[in-house]
Amino acid sequence: MEAIPYGRQDITDEDIQAVVETLKSDYLTQGPRIAEFEEAFADYVGSKYAVAISNGTAALHLCAIALNVEEGDKVITTPITFAASANCVLYCGGEVVFAEIDPATYLLDINKVRELLESTPKGTYKGIIPVDFAGRAVDLEAFRQLADEYDLWIIEDACHAPGGYFTDSKGTKQYCGNGNFADLAIFSFHPVKHIASGEGGMITTNDKELYKKLLKLRTHGITKNESEYKNSIEFAVGTTQNSNLNTQNYPNWYMEMQELGYNYRITDFQCALGTSQLKRADVGIERRREIAATYKKAFEGKEFIKGQSGIVEGHAYHLYVIEAGDRLGLYNYLREQSIFAQIHYIPCHLMPYYRQFGWKEGDMPNAENYYKHCISLPMYPTLTVEQQDFVINKINEYYG
Repeated sequence: MEAIPYGRQDITDEDIQAVVETLKSDYLTQGPRIAEFEEAFADYVGSKYAVAISNGTAALHLCAIALNVEEGDKVITTPITFAASANCVLYCGGEVVFAEIDPATYLLDINKVRELLESTPKGTYKGIIPVDFAGRAVDLEAFRQLADEYDLWIIEDACHAPGGYFTDSKGTKQYCGNGNFADLAIFSFHPVKHIASGEGGMITTNDKELYKKLLKLRTHGITKNESEYKNSIEFAVGTTQNSNLNTQNYPNWYMEMQELGYNYRITDFQCALGTSQLKRADVGIERRREIAATYKKAFEGKEFIKGQSGIVEGHAYHLYVIEAGDRLGLYNYLREQSIFAQIHYIPCHLMPYYRQFGWKEGDMPNAENYYKHCISLPMYPTLTVEQQDFVINKINEYYG
């Protein structure tokens, strides 16, 4: 059996053709493919606006800037996530406060978040960054109600969950990143994600002002929108106010840097690949759900599996995580069989960098216990039935 990774990209001839066509076009970056991808992605998740970014971490950083995170601002997030979900707050000088996970869902526990908010004066915290971990959608309706009570913003880290959803109190499917409850949402297009563009990210929102701000922030804080210009036409043209000016318009070359931004742009050929991949995103999710159902059936009732994510409506299944007895032994055995399972994640609060702020073992018992047992099994649409059977048989064999 050839090597089986925990996740991988699927590149088709159509994907390759889309990239080749773009490489042969007039634009490699800052061209029409970017807007095309943004519009298609916004339509896919159901948001009003989308801004394509160089990667998911950059997307998180720009969200924090757009929401005015400043030195000393406290923001709540989960310890079971990739470090970028927390680091974006530190980039702006803010302070990260971790809250416990729900051991049944692995998601940020809203009850623990409420306890944090109730234990401090109102205004102590500025925002919440819930994560749709493994592809399971956070109940953002409930988080929105809590956030409104304490005047907080929400950034939804939906990197694991394009196409995922939860069902709200009215029975409506609320797709991850649709902007109905979170102020901003972010996605990643890393090769192991649902939609691959090599690197790349997306920010979605329904807030027009945040959208306009993000467009500037991703390009050095520069605008070429004449309606936003602050300098006079005379200055732009290069003449004095006392001279005879023949134009009422700013010259085509003119632009203004109005705030400190970054070069977080994405290329046209990446967006061409992303747009092509997006066309079969729903097919990929259905295959992921089939794989999850097979794992569920295979391990149900097995004593060596301490817990598993099960089958959840709306789950996008970026990962299929089980909690296993003798996790280290199983991990090493699978690698010997060329099955490259992975661990998601080491709790952020116990990373050496975050320990300097006083976080220590015992602060998040649920997250820490989860980490001792979690292992992510191979999960990607091109995983064959034969390969999955091989993975299941080797796990049974190890414990058999």
